[in-house]
Amino acid sequence: MTRTLHRLALTALALVSLPLTAAAADAPKTLNVLFIGNSFTARHNLSTVVKAMAEAGQPGLTFNRTDVIYGGRTLRDHWRLGSQNIVKQSTLTEAEEKATIAALEKDAQDPKDKYAKSALERHAQVLAKLEANRKPWDIVVLQSYRDDTEGDPTLYAEYAPKFAALAKAQGARVILYETTPQTQNEKPLTAAPDSDRILKKERAIAALAKQTGASVAPMAIVALRCQTQRPDITLRFVNDNHLNQTMAYLTACTLYSALFNQSPVGLPIDSITDTRSMDAPKNDPTKDRDGNPITRKFSEKDRADLQRIAWEGWQEFQKLP
Repeated sequence: MTRTLHRLALTALALVSLPLTAAAADAPKTLNVLFIGNSFTARHNLSTVVKAMAEAGQPGLTFNRTDVIYGGRTLRDHWRLGSQNIVKQSTLTEAEEKATIAALEKDAQDPKDKYAKSALERHAQVLAKLEANRKPWDIVVLQSYRDDTEGDPTLYAEYAPKFAALAKAQGARVILYETTPQTQNEKPLTAAPDSDRILKKERAIAALAKQTGASVAPMAIVALRCQTQRPDITLRFVNDNHLNQTMAYLTACTLYSALFNQSPVGLPIDSITDTRSMDAPKNDPTKDRDGNPITRKFSEKDRADLQRIAWEGWQEFQKLP
C-alpha cells in the first residue's frame, strides 16, 4: 500500500508540474532593444520591421525598440553626441547627463553643427526622465557607417568596442549591424561579384565581433550570397545610394537571425515600406526614390529566397576564421 501511495503521489506531482512547465515556457517575454545608427537604420523604419518579425517568430514576445539616429553620422559622432549615456541609462547619473548637456550646449553655438542641437533636445528629455528610464537594455544594435572597419572616417573598430563595453556592463547583448553600401547593386548583375574583397572585410568584422563578444548582422556576406544566387535582384536604389526595400528585408531577416540564433524562414512578414518619397518631380508620397511604389510586397518565392539567403549568409559568417 505504501509503495502504491508513493507512486500515486509521484504521478500526481508530475501531472501538476507538466502544465506549470509548459506555462512557464509560454510565458510572455520582453526584449528592450536599442538601435544606434544613421539613415541605414532609419530607412524603411528598419527597427519596426525587426520588431514585427521578432514578435511573429517568437510567440508571446514583446519587442520594445528604441532608435537613436543621427543621419550620416558615425559611432564616433554618436559618442560626441552623448549616445553612450542612453546605452548606460540604467546607471546614468544626473551629473553625467548634465556634463553631456553642457558640452553639447557649447558645440551647439557653432551654426554648422545641426547635430548638437538635435542631441540637446534628446538629452533634455533624458534628463527629465532619468529615473523613469532606468530599465536596462537587453540588446544594443550598433550600426556601422560604411564598409570600412578601421581608420577615418568611420572609426567603427575603435568606437564599437567602447559602446559594447558599456552595453555589456549593463548586462546587454551586442549586435554589430554591418552596412555594405559599396557592394549593393542598383542593377541586375551580369557577372559574379568580387567575393575575395568582401570576405576579407568580413574576417575583419568577425575579429571585431570576437573582440567585443558581439553577434553580427553581416550584410556584406548576405548581400554577396543574394547577388550570387539571385543576380536578378537589386539591393539599392538607382537614384539614391541607400538600401532599397529588398536589402532592408534581407537586413531585417539577418538581424532576426542574430537576435535569436534562429532561421527567419517561414516568417509571415512579406512587405517593406520605404520612409522617403521621391524628390522629383512632384514628391509623390506613394513613390520611392526610383518612382516605384513605396511599399514593395514580395512574392512567395522572393520572400522564401530572401529569408533563406539571410539565414545561410548568417551561418556562413559564423564559420569564418
